[in-house]
Amino acid sequence: MPSEAYQNLVTMLSAGRVTPDMPVDQARLGWDAMETVLPLAPGVALEDTEIAGLPARWLSPDDAGATTVVHFHGGGYVIGSAKSHTPFASALAAAVDARVLLLEYRLAPEHPAPAAIEDALSVYGSLLEAGTDPGALVITGDSAGGGLAVAMLTQVRDAMMPMPSAVALLSPWTDATLNYESMRTKVGDDIILSPELLAHWGGFYAADRGLDDPVVSPALGDLTGLPPIHIQVGTREVLLDDARQFAAKASGVGVDVTLEVCDDMIHIWPVLGAGVVPEAQEAIDRIAAFVRA
Repeated sequence: MPSEAYQNLVTMLSAGRVTPDMPVDQARLGWDAMETVLPLAPGVALEDTEIAGLPARWLSPDDAGATTVVHFHGGGYVIGSAKSHTPFASALAAAVDARVLLLEYRLAPEHPAPAAIEDALSVYGSLLEAGTDPGALVITGDSAGGGLAVAMLTQVRDAMMPMPSAVALLSPWTDATLNYESMRTKVGDDIILSPELLAHWGGFYAADRGLDDPVVSPALGDLTGLPPIHIQVGTREVLLDDARQFAAKASGVGVDVTLEVCDDMIHIWPVLGAGVVPEAQEAIDRIAAFVRA
C-alpha cells in the first residue's frame, strides 16, 4: 500500500495540476516553486554556473566520486528549469555519490525544436572537451527531458562522439504523436498530464515540424547504438505505453534496456516527491544502483 506521504502528495498535486489554458509564465512559476517546497539533500552543495554559454547548476555531494550525471529536466519542453529540479537532482547526487548537472536549455514556444537538442548537445560536447571521461558519464532525464536525452544521444551517435556509459529515464515522453493505448485508458488515473496538455505542448515544441519527426519524437527514429537504458514509469500515467513501446523498440535493435513498471505510481513521482516521499527515494536508490552497476 502506498505510504501516507505519497497519498498526501497525490492529494496536493490533484488540486494544482497544469491545464492547457494556463498561461505559460504562470505554469513556469508554479513548477519552479518546487525548489522551495522540497528539501535539498543533506551534504549536497549547490553551485550556479555556465556551460557552453548556457545557465546550469551543479549539485555536488561532499563525497562525490568520479561519476558525472547530466540530468535533463522535464516540463513538456515548455516549463521546468534547474530550479524546479534542484531537490530531485540533490537527492540523486547523494544516492549516486556523484556530481549532477542541471541544464537550462531553451524552452518552447519561444524556442521550438531543435533548440533544446542543440543546447543539450553543446553542453555534452563541452563536458567532453573539458576532459570528462565518457565512461564515467551518465545521462538522465524525466518526462520531456527523457525524450530530449534520447534525441541528443542519437545525434551523439551520428556525430561519432563518445557515448556516455548509461542512461536513466523517468516517465519519458519520447513519442509526441500520442498514438498509444494508455493515452485513452489512463486519463482517469493521471493527475499530472492529459492528452490535451501534451498535444498543446507538443505543438509548441514541434512548431512547423511534424509530430512524427524523430527530432520531436525520437522513439520514431533510429535507436541503434544507444548505451544501456534504465526506465521507470508508473501505472497511473498516460505515458505508460510510451515507455513500454520505446523500451520494446530499443531492445529490438540491440539496446540493453531495463523497464520498471511501478504499481500505483504517478508521473515522475521520484521528482515530485524527492526528499519527502519514501516511494520517491526508493526509486532514486534503484537508479543509483543501476548507475553503479
